[in-house]
Amino acid sequence: MAWIALVISGILEAVWATALGQSDGFTQLGPTIVFFVGVVLSMLGLGWAAARIPIGTAYAVWVGIGAALTVIYAMATGDEAFSPWKAVFISGIILAVIGLKLVPEKKAGLAEEAERA
Repeated sequence: MAWIALVISGILEAVWATALGQSDGFTQLGPTIVFFVGVVLSMLGLGWAAARIPIGTAYAVWVGIGAALTVIYAMATGDEAFSPWKAVFISGIILAVIGLKLVPEKKAGLAEEAERA
């Protein structure tokens, strides 16, 4: 469930980032509202997921999803030029996010165990 919340929060990050760009310095009401609602929901979801997934992994996944979707949306709508290299690097971000999910989570490492002793 935490991973589902994290993915949804990452999607909401792309939503609020896109809305921020469309708000024209918060002068456009619709995108401004979407931005503020999106930020709050995205942060709440990230916070909830980070209580269940290591923060480094959770944050990297959240940023990766948000960044990749923001660029993909911008290229799809023509706000940003498409290039094969961008597609390659965005694919790399997506693969890295998938990889972070697939890596088995380990509990406290040796250094952390030594500190606790």
